Amino acid sequence: MLFQSHSSLSRRLLFIVPLLGLILLLSMVASLLEGSSGLGIADVLASFSGGGGKAAVVQTILWRIRLPRAVLAAAVGATLSLGGLVFQARLGNPLAEPYILGISGGAAVGAILGMFFGLAMFPGVTLLAFAGAMLVMATVLLLARTRGGGRSDFLLLAGVMLNAFCSACIMFLLSLSRGSQVQHILFWLMGDLSMAEPGRLWLLLPLPACFFLILILARPMNLLLTGQESAAALGVHVQRLTWVLLGTTSFMVSLVVSQSGLVGFVGLLVPHFFRLLLGPDHRILVPACILGGGAYLVLCDLLARALPAGGEMPVGVITALVGAPLFVFLLWRSRT
Repeated sequence: MLFQSHSSLSRRLLFIVPLLGLILLLSMVASLLEGSSGLGIADVLASFSGGGGKAAVVQTILWRIRLPRAVLAAAVGATLSLGGLVFQARLGNPLAEPYILGISGGAAVGAILGMFFGLAMFPGVTLLAFAGAMLVMATVLLLARTRGGGRSDFLLLAGVMLNAFCSACIMFLLSLSRGSQVQHILFWLMGDLSMAEPGRLWLLLPLPACFFLILILARPMNLLLTGQESAAALGVHVQRLTWVLLGTTSFMVSLVVSQSGLVGFVGLLVPHFFRLLLGPDHRILVPACILGGGAYLVLCDLLARALPAGGEMPVGVITALVGAPLFVFLLWRSRT
């Protein structure tokens, strides 16, 4: 399964990619139709025929509010799922995810600093969140290179310690915030997709290039599963691969975290689910996590908007409520 033939790989990809792509498409269509305005399929179809009044309102709701939110949810889900897959492959730990190396903590500290000083969500808060995430990741990689030789256990330990430090910084900043700021910051910390706007979606443009780069590196990621020494003997430059994989992942995760806040369990649950379902070959797991992770978070966001009687709840609450029991179940199944 790890080094399956090209023909077998092609057959599986031709089945899995269109299937998951269809699921993602259907989930986004459902997201466009769900909301507090009570729009139905008939209203959506009628809006394409033009006309004023209600048709213009429907088009505004669909294309300026719901579609950007669905696109952001799909991008966040795909990025966090792929990030979890990369970290699990590099660290050799099925419990690793984008947050384990402190990326989310660094982004949260940067974003809260922006909110604390009253900066606009874009570019102020976005840029500070991005800077915080990249600073933490650069520190982890530098420590691993100079002190730990790039070892997985040292990377993991450095990330956990920096994440704990960032958590302490978050608590400190919350204690200094005013009442109205605290509520806004806490909502963001639980994962918030309500700030999606058409004018900010251009920030997601680098993501396809990051996805493609990781897809190219899927075979070296397979070799890492045999152990660092074995991978090196097979021609993999482990340290260089580590910098490229973790640097690329940190970049794309920081982009989406700055837009959505902290959304947990996606990077933990989705790669684990597809690994149990499809096997360990990253040439299949990479596209599966991109498409399946995107669909998963779109559906979670749909629940976050549909479940409350009025208003909505943070999508991070749904991913935790759904993801934690599902992960425990998958973990139990994998041991039986």
